[in-house]
Amino acid sequence: MKEEYMRAALREAQKAEKRGEVPIGAVVVLEGRIIGKGHNLRTRLQMATAHAEMRAIDKACKKVHSWRLPGAELYVTLEPCPMCMGAVLNARIAKVYFGAYEQKGRSLTGELAEANLLNHTVEVEGGVLEEECSHILTAFFTKMREREKQKREKEKAKKQKNQGK
Repeated sequence: MKEEYMRAALREAQKAEKRGEVPIGAVVVLEGRIIGKGHNLRTRLQMATAHAEMRAIDKACKKVHSWRLPGAELYVTLEPCPMCMGAVLNARIAKVYFGAYEQKGRSLTGELAEANLLNHTVEVEGGVLEEECSHILTAFFTKMREREKQKREKEKAKKQKNQGK
């Protein structure tokens, strides 16, 4: 079942990618049903909090008419950041499954999960469909860097052409 829910999160990540956003997706599952979905929309909404996890948690809370989600699980394609882990703790989510590890080591996922903040701890399991989750991010950033390189080369050529006149 873990893989099935992570695939749903990957589908959300693909929605973000189609919009030019960093491809991160998340779903909240309660009693075997997906009750909240979200994907990254920071650029489109120009909101620092428009992370996939935050959007999925918000939708799940609305669905159950409560800010608490005891017994719920969060599946996210990338290891959550501290803000999102704060929301997980606040919502009393029981377990977080993530795919790709945050490579720069700034997520603090394990430390926050075990900190017993708000008298609540969260189980965390990383590496679920890690290869697929990592691939979508790596491919996105590779394409983005290539587009930026082409843009710089075009601007350089235009500048040289204008100097030659």
